[in-house]
Parts: sequence; structure tokens; C-alpha cells
Amino acid sequence: MDSTETERFDTGRFEASRNRLASLAYRLLGSAADAEDAVQDAFLHWQAADRQRIKAPEAWLTRVVTNLCLDRLRSARARRQRTAGAWLPEPLLDGDPMLGPADSFEQRESVSLAVLTLMERLSPLERAVYVLREAFSHSHAEIAEILDITESASQQHLHRARRRVTAARRGGEVDPASARRVVEEFLAAAASGHTERLVALLTDDATAVSYGAGQAEKLLWYDTPQHIAAVVRAGFKPTPAKRRFAGGTPAIHYALVNGAPAILFVIVDRVVVAMTFDIAGDKIATVRGIAAPALLARITESWRQHEPDPPLIGQW
Repeated sequence: MDSTETERFDTGRFEASRNRLASLAYRLLGSAADAEDAVQDAFLHWQAADRQRIKAPEAWLTRVVTNLCLDRLRSARARRQRTAGAWLPEPLLDGDPMLGPADSFEQRESVSLAVLTLMERLSPLERAVYVLREAFSHSHAEIAEILDITESASQQHLHRARRRVTAARRGGEVDPASARRVVEEFLAAAASGHTERLVALLTDDATAVSYGAGQAEKLLWYDTPQHIAAVVRAGFKPTPAKRRFAGGTPAIHYALVNGAPAILFVIVDRVVVAMTFDIAGDKIATVRGIAAPALLARITESWRQHEPDPPLIGQW
């Protein structure tokens, strides 16, 4: 084939791997926007490479994307941002290709907001080994080659990562119908002002975090059921000022976000708030409220291509 046909063929090989590479990068970085940038950088590396000498393109691309992500995680900018308390993973709507693969519990868990947040406690290498092993089922020999470490080092990194994630885990898989029921009860209590019911729906050690509410560019943490209930009740109380700030009157929809139950505040076709929940048994262990527009761009794009169920609350 001529050079144009070769270029088209090689571009097609890359595009066939794009979703897998984006999913890998998202798990490593916790940001869809950064993941897309890393994959595009990998494409530039692919174009510049002597592709005839690349015997295993998927393995080569996996190595390039992984190391590009590690460079980002180790950068001074990333360290400043993530240690300053102004970071949450970017939420993704159920069905987003970045959430795949999702065949096993480990694969689904590795992309949950809970685990993406927990992985901030890991070193970049621990994080990479954990993702490559748990989400993509690479052998330790393959991981060693990707990361340029020994197999025993890969095993040690995985052991430490699993131990830290397991120690901080707040429950396993939850029945979807039960999870939806708990969230709908939470929404009903929040909308009605029944703070006692809100407290009863939270675990004794429940936590909540908010980012972007009122344009606050830092994480706001709440760590008692009573405090969480008071903040939620205040937040759910509609006022003309809140509606002006949001740009309209939202409808509230139930959704799945990163595999977890969530409610989305939607104005026309724009998601203005995503609130996600970690369920433990029949109670809520963690609440995350995300209102920062930069973190809601992709979920809004997905929502516009989504056929939602009728809203739980038509006008907030």
C-alpha cells in the first residue's frame, strides 16, 4: 500500500484502541479532560514512531499512555493542585466509554469515585500497578515491562495498593433497586426538611464533601450525620437567589454516575449539580456534591445524548 493508505491504516489501528486507552488514562488521572489530553499525546507519539518496528501496537500504546499519565501525576502542578484540597474525580454518566471495562466487580470498583479518591493516597507507581492489574488484568510480567520495574516490585506495589484501598473501603456491591430506594428517601427527606429522617439515613461515620457550590474553589468537608443533614437541608431549600445563580429552575433526575447512585440537577440539558452516594447496607456512607462547571462538562455532554427517565422532582 502507498504512504497515504499506510497512514490511514495506522490511524485506524490507533482509533481501535482509543476507548481502552482513554479508560486507562481516566482511571490513572481521575479526570476525563486530562485523560483525553494524554490519549491525544499518545497519538502524536504513535504518528512520530517507526510503526513498522512496533510488533505489538496495543502493548506499545498502553506503555506510552501509562507513562504519560505517570508524568502528569508526578508533575509539580498536579502535586500542588491535589494537595491543596481542590480536587475531586470528574464524574461520568453510566454508559460513558471511559468507564469500561466493567465486566468484573474489580473493574467496576476501580472506576468508582470512592476508589478514584482513595487512589490519591497511593504513589503514582502503586496507582499504575493497581489499575493495570485490577482493571485491565495485565500479568505482573506485562506490568513490569510497561513500567520498567521488576515483577517482584510489581507484586509489592499491588499488595500495598490493595491493602490501602481495602482498609478504606466502605462496603461492597449494593443491589441497584435498594440503592435507588435509599437515594429517593434521602431526596424526599431533604426536600421536605425532615432532618431527623436525613440523619437516620446516614451511617454513624458518614462523610460528605462539596466542591463548587457557591463558586467555592476548595473542598468543603462535613463529618457528622447531624452536620451533613443540616447542610443538605440548607442546600436543598430553593430560593430565588439560588435559581438565579444556577441560571434557571432545575429538574432533579436519578442517574448512575461512575456506577454509583446519584441525583443530577438539570436545567434544560445542562447538568449544574451532580450528587453521588456511596451506600453501605441500607444507609448512605458518603455524599459528594459537585457543582464546578469544569467537572460537569463531559457529564453534560453525555446527558444530552441520554434518554432520561421522568425527573424525581420536576421543578426545584
